[in-house]
This record gives sequence, C-alpha cells and structure tokens, in this order.
Amino acid sequence: MSRIGKQPITIPAKVQVTINGGKVSVKGPKGELSRELPTQVSVSQEGDTLTVSRQDDSRVCRQMHGLSRTLVSNMVEGVSKGFQRQLKLQGVGYRAQVKGRDLVLNVGYSHPVEIAPPEGVQFAIEEKGVAIVVSGYDKEVVGNTAAKIRAVRPPEPYKGKGIRYDNEIVRRKAGKAGKGGKK
Repeated sequence: MSRIGKQPITIPAKVQVTINGGKVSVKGPKGELSRELPTQVSVSQEGDTLTVSRQDDSRVCRQMHGLSRTLVSNMVEGVSKGFQRQLKLQGVGYRAQVKGRDLVLNVGYSHPVEIAPPEGVQFAIEEKGVAIVVSGYDKEVVGNTAAKIRAVRPPEPYKGKGIRYDNEIVRRKAGKAGKGGKK
C-alpha cells in the first residue's frame, strides 16, 4: 500500500470540495482549482476528510495512487494557504522591481527583462530589490513561473552570479590556473 496515497486529506473550514466522477474541484478563499484525475484512482469524501483509493495493485495503479493524493492535497492547501517560491539575485547591479503586475529584471543584459505573471500569480520584491517572492494558489504554476525567472540568468559556477532559489547551493569552480610567464 502506498504510504502517501493511504493518508487522508483534511479539508479546512473555508474550503469546498466537489467530486464529479474523476474530476475534483476545490474552492477556497485564495481561488478555485479543478483537476481530472486518472481512471485508476477514485476520491471519496466523508465529512471533512478526503480519501484517495485505487482500483487494484497493478504497477500503474500504485503509481497513480500517491500522485493523485499529492495533487489533491496540493489543491486543498493552495486554495486555503497558498504557495510561495523565493529567488535571490546575486551580482553587482542586479536588481528587480515590480511595474504594475509585471516583474522587471536588470541582470546584466543591455535591456531590462520583463516577465508577465500568469493568472493567479503575484510578484513581490524584498531586501532592496534583490529578493523576489512568487506567490499563488496553484503550486505547479508558481513553480513553473519561478523556474522561468531563474532561467533568465541561471547562476554561473565561477563567480556565482545569477538568479537562484533562496535555498539553492551553487557549487563553485576554480578559475584558470596560471602557467607562469613567457619563456
């Protein structure tokens, strides 16, 4: 039995869950999410808990069991609390600012890079323009948006300059080893 899949999901007070066949819709104070689950699993609601069960013990059913439970759990957590990803800018003169809803990055290119947020995602700037907070209610969209921001200038291994996740550790490389003067 899947250790993750068999855990029940508790529904907070302000969240409403609707199950229609294989489609699960979750509505809460932060927003509304819906997802079509695989046919190998089914979701049932008893009071304020959700339970995900699978059809049989085949390999595909076991794989989908834990995945589906995690997806539904993330939907419930997202519409009640929301998700955040934090990024840091490392480099001389690297700055970020928010114009309207868009994020404007000055990261060493000849032009500023503008990134428009997808639906349900907000940007915030902290620590004098060197820390970016991406927040929203859909974990997948928040993570993808943070990855797109990081891809503008990924951290390089020699000086460590670039955009990195808050908890990311960049392995540094040694530069060129000098050979001495000409002979």
